[in-house]
Amino acid sequence: MTPRLLVLHGPNLNLLGLREPDVYGYETLEQVNHKIGALASSLGVEVGFFQSNHEGGLIDRLHQAREEKVDGVIFNPGGYTHTSVALRDAIAGTELAVIEVHLSNVHAREPFRHHSYIAPVAIGQISGLGSEGYLLALRGFAARWSEAN
Repeated sequence: MTPRLLVLHGPNLNLLGLREPDVYGYETLEQVNHKIGALASSLGVEVGFFQSNHEGGLIDRLHQAREEKVDGVIFNPGGYTHTSVALRDAIAGTELAVIEVHLSNVHAREPFRHHSYIAPVAIGQISGLGSEGYLLALRGFAARWSEAN
């Protein structure tokens, strides 16, 4: 059976390539998704993408992923990382395997970015490696699935 992965992008990630490129890089969200899709294809993983600037939209998509029996979620919650108990509860409640990804090194930035509500309910966190972080998360899931079979 082909593993199914969801990549969730939170608020302002639709502005990648335009918004603070010195922090977030020059790649657009479309380019990042293309890279993830190409690697997923080579690994035999089915991947879907969703971006929302709205907390409720992200929560609804997590609930839907549970119903779809998605095997894993790569999630960049953006600024909601540091503020959203509701997203944390959605991950805990759905019991989805989530890897939290950040383009920038949140621990080297403003102190308010050092705390993640998501990390305690995620299986891992990758921060500061740009779009490569998404690819590392995908490889991590692929390794887990390979070990499980």
